[in-house]
Amino acid sequence: MAFWSRKKKTRSSFAIPIAVGNVETVGYTKLSDNPDVLIAVDKIADLVSNMTIHLMENTDQGDKRLKNQLSRKIDIEPYRNMTRKSWIYKIVRDLLLDGDGNSIVHIGIDSQTTFIEDLTPLPMQAVSYEDINGGYLINYNGLTYSPDEVIHFVLNPNPLYPYKGTGYRVALREIVKNLNQMTKTKNNFMSGKYMPSLIISVDALTEELASPEGRQEVMKKYFDETEGGKPWIIPADLIKVEQVKPLSLKDIAIIEGAELDKKTVAGLIGVPAFFLGVGEFNKEEYNNFINTRVYAIGQVISQTLTRDLLFNPNWFFRLNPRSLYSYDLTEMVSSGTQLIDRNTMRRNELRDWIGLDPDEEMEELIILENYIPSNMLGQQNKLSGLSSSQVSESDNKNKEEITDPPNIAENLDENETVSKVSLNGAQIQSLLSIVQAVAAKQLEYESAITLITSAFPFDEGTAKEILGNPNNLVTEGGDVNE
Repeated sequence: MAFWSRKKKTRSSFAIPIAVGNVETVGYTKLSDNPDVLIAVDKIADLVSNMTIHLMENTDQGDKRLKNQLSRKIDIEPYRNMTRKSWIYKIVRDLLLDGDGNSIVHIGIDSQTTFIEDLTPLPMQAVSYEDINGGYLINYNGLTYSPDEVIHFVLNPNPLYPYKGTGYRVALREIVKNLNQMTKTKNNFMSGKYMPSLIISVDALTEELASPEGRQEVMKKYFDETEGGKPWIIPADLIKVEQVKPLSLKDIAIIEGAELDKKTVAGLIGVPAFFLGVGEFNKEEYNNFINTRVYAIGQVISQTLTRDLLFNPNWFFRLNPRSLYSYDLTEMVSSGTQLIDRNTMRRNELRDWIGLDPDEEMEELIILENYIPSNMLGQQNKLSGLSSSQVSESDNKNKEEITDPPNIAENLDENETVSKVSLNGAQIQSLLSIVQAVAAKQLEYESAITLITSAFPFDEGTAKEILGNPNNLVTEGGDVNE
């Protein structure tokens, strides 16, 4: 069945003027000329474009990934002249810069198969919008498109025209102007024009200083004619030479002002300030940036693709951000090992995490001894009253580490009530310790019942069954209390 089966629509023949940017109110400002804005936008676009696009299906067992012709088209080759990374990068850059919160992708349909042929991003500088009753039209190079012929990505919806997005041009205009001016000031300052290494004091009454030519003549006469490395010989009463310490950018407070504006740019666009050179890298701040800003833009893209491309109500697109987080190999192995121990994933999945090839012997699900079904608790060797030699033989056979329990475990033989509740090894050992304490008369029988019913999911009757007859409890030495 075709993924897209719409008939080709007739284009209007009247001419549409081409607009260049959104210049209606505040004028056109090219934000991409500012390096700080470009760094911030590039970082977001680069990270979002690194996320793979998954086609998912909602089922009763949860969301499952689908792999078919449509999923390959979107994730591998959405447009014949672009990869998925460059395609997503263009969309995100349009949303943040060139498109002022908008990005338009035209849906091309193969007339033979009615499948999606190409998803072509339009240059946003040549796109304009036309309001109509109950909707809008998109004008591009003399052609008019309706919204169902394109994919319209929107960031920061306009309060008056919700179908359009809004960019950061107005908010960043003055800040970028300040940063550009600071750059010019820094360049002029670093050129050396305003920070001479020497100050020469000359008698102002000298006639030669009355004109620029005279001052140049003094310089030439006393300084230019002296070869490098040789001392200067000058009149004592005519000229005085002093060495001064040049001013730095910190002295003129340009660094503090630049850092403040950089933080404002970072806050508006939504990146950590250390991307713009303010402060040091912070792992928690970076991961929060992935969870908020990058994930939010990924949601905009995935939800728009789902709305404009899919007809199946159980299908949806999802951008996977897991690979973007900042974690080292040790953290990855540690978290994967914990999932394997709890029977949540296979070892081959962990090998895929760390970039290793799958191994046939690591496809099985494994589990620790203590993580067993609740209905098998009574079948554990530690509750079966085996002798030390029997336990040792079982260890050699099964290669499992089992400790020799005290004989008080006989009180729990064939106790089906315990097996109905899921207890781990530590809880069982604690329960046995209570029984042992009662047998050794270190704990009162009634107190033990209260303790068991409070600490474990047992009622009083079950607690008495676990403790058994208080007159026939077996101590560690094998003696019977009577």
